[in-house]
Amino acid sequence: MTVSVLGPVHEYWLDTWQRSILLLDTLRQRGNRYLEQSKKDAPHVLEFESELIRDGRTMPRPTNYLLVRIVPPEGTRIDPTKPPFVVVDPRAGHGPGIGGMKHESEIGAALEAGHECYFIGFLPDPVAGQTVEEVCLTEAAFLEEVTARHPKADGKPVVIANCQAGWQIMMMAALRPELTGPILLAGSPLSYWAGVRGKNPMRYLGGLLGGTWLTALAGDMGAGIFDGAHLIANFESLNPSNTYWKKVYNLYSKIDTEAPRYLDFETWWGSPVLLDAGEMQWIADSLFLGNKLATGGLSASDGTRIDLRNVKGPIIVFCSWGDDITPPQQALGWLTDLYDDEKEIVAAGQTIVYTMHDSVGHLGIFVSGKVASKEHRELASCMELIDLLPPGLYEAVITEVDEDTENPELVDGKYLFRLEARTLDDIRALGENPPEDERRFATVAKVSDVNRSLYRTFASPVVRTLFQEPVAKLLRQLHPHRFRFSVLSDRNPFMWPVKMLAPAVRAARKPVSAKNPLLSVEKAVSSWIVSSLDSAGAMRDAMTEAVFLGVYGLPAVQAAVGLGPEVKDQRHAERDLARELVAQKSRAELETRYMVGGALEAIARALVYVRLPEGTVDERGFWMMMALRDARPPEERRSLTEMKGIVKEQFLLVTLDEQRAFDTLPALLPRSMEKRRAALEALLRIISARGALSEESQRRLQRIEALFDVRSDRATPEQHLPV
Repeated sequence: MTVSVLGPVHEYWLDTWQRSILLLDTLRQRGNRYLEQSKKDAPHVLEFESELIRDGRTMPRPTNYLLVRIVPPEGTRIDPTKPPFVVVDPRAGHGPGIGGMKHESEIGAALEAGHECYFIGFLPDPVAGQTVEEVCLTEAAFLEEVTARHPKADGKPVVIANCQAGWQIMMMAALRPELTGPILLAGSPLSYWAGVRGKNPMRYLGGLLGGTWLTALAGDMGAGIFDGAHLIANFESLNPSNTYWKKVYNLYSKIDTEAPRYLDFETWWGSPVLLDAGEMQWIADSLFLGNKLATGGLSASDGTRIDLRNVKGPIIVFCSWGDDITPPQQALGWLTDLYDDEKEIVAAGQTIVYTMHDSVGHLGIFVSGKVASKEHRELASCMELIDLLPPGLYEAVITEVDEDTENPELVDGKYLFRLEARTLDDIRALGENPPEDERRFATVAKVSDVNRSLYRTFASPVVRTLFQEPVAKLLRQLHPHRFRFSVLSDRNPFMWPVKMLAPAVRAARKPVSAKNPLLSVEKAVSSWIVSSLDSAGAMRDAMTEAVFLGVYGLPAVQAAVGLGPEVKDQRHAERDLARELVAQKSRAELETRYMVGGALEAIARALVYVRLPEGTVDERGFWMMMALRDARPPEERRSLTEMKGIVKEQFLLVTLDEQRAFDTLPALLPRSMEKRRAALEALLRIISARGALSEESQRRLQRIEALFDVRSDRATPEQHLPV
């Protein structure tokens, strides 16, 4: 009886001792990696070999950004006619390289799709006095460099901007819209006030802290430097159960297999970078609390207004319901700030696509292998399709190919990429602030201005005197996010026994049986700890929201900062008369284009006319279109850029006056009956690639066939396809 009791106990405690030693040894390795990274000039975590192309420090307005070319791994086939991809890393406290930490990544997906790939990263120390605008100018120069290096590319560079890099790239593209092709915003917040009650507590933080005066204080205590470790600490505070228990317990419970993955991630997570204090203050004032980007409230130093409606390349938004840093409302709320109706998106000539993951967290959007092999792979392989889309708002739906999928041979990979037309009501249905909450956030912005001015006037001079560079540097070294790494490294003599014991423990490792009752108790205790921390976090978040709504909803507080009842809320971007005049001129020119063009324009117009009622597009029709184009002699093929212009123009003509577009279509058809048959055959092959038509689309197709007026039996005109 004694043996049966002591057996499981002995087995469990031996395993516990071994796991504890191996856990400490993994943390020791983590600390050593942190120290190694801190000594590097560019402590990136890119898995891919790279070569430096441009250094932002050498530019007329220097910044600490770098442009590198990713060297394709052996066996990778790059198509020089495909537009290059440029992955831009987020500078939000962490070091560079998250977009290419492993081969199953954004960079890996782009290379697999045959695109040359570049990476925009940064150094850990900012150039003194650099501004966000100067960073945007640097990125613009980098894109000019990339474009110049790819003269054969059929399209402008595709930009993938992660998290913080998203709003930065959107600012750049609003100022220089001619530089970019499609822009993929991955987990990027553009509308900082957006969200729903009961969730998204991070947006309330500025109100509870009294505004951005603490950002100014942190910059002064850093002797003009803002420590990115503060931002990482904010991220960690959102999920206390993961920060204080789940992450370490997951390593401890799976210590025999989890250590390599844990160390790779912590190498990135544990390498905070620095920002210029003025740069960070502008971000906090203009974006976090000001919410000025989404509402067109920002201007460049030369007075040019930064209006996101000026971005010309397609915009793809990738967000997730499991993201507590950039929830879908903050990733997509800027659309309802800029537009009242989806028709305005079309009138502005913008193509906007969004896709939402069900559960992946913020970091998983960039680093998850499953996300890379599905969403990022599909977006990369179908980027030309997105670039070919007519203006409008679409949702990307990615489904697995099954036995019911028609024409599966036209699908690239095991997922079918489909685009469905959406309205701004679909965006509003995700959740948005009521007017009274918008007024609360506006009150916070005013309170922040007052508190920051008071701090700058009375406290800042004293703080700057006390915290000179040596003191600031010591404070950075002692920051909890750095200290917990370095204290468990080989610098600590108390870790030497762990280093000596770990190899022997691995050699004599005896994992506990999965049926051991004490292991079940351990897991139950862990679950209780997680539940307790989650409950504490939920209570904290509820209290945060209640205090925010209560304090900033008081009429007295609002009136004290100048938001009396007579002040109307400004929830949308102001009109841009210059842009509207250009749009009116473009529409007037469009009126003259109904009878201009040939067979390809006729096919495009007929395709839009037939498919318009369905409001969906998928990759099968696109790949069929590409196959038909490639069947043409090289000298007669149209480029994707030309095809994009044709599809866009024909879509606008049909939506402007559908009946006129139909009535004038015969003027575009070739006179030769053989060429008409070829045109109709090409149209039917593209339309049929996706499967059966709806009843309305079938009726429209019959009208189009009658319009082509092909009286004899259709032949197979392979030599005369006009695409």
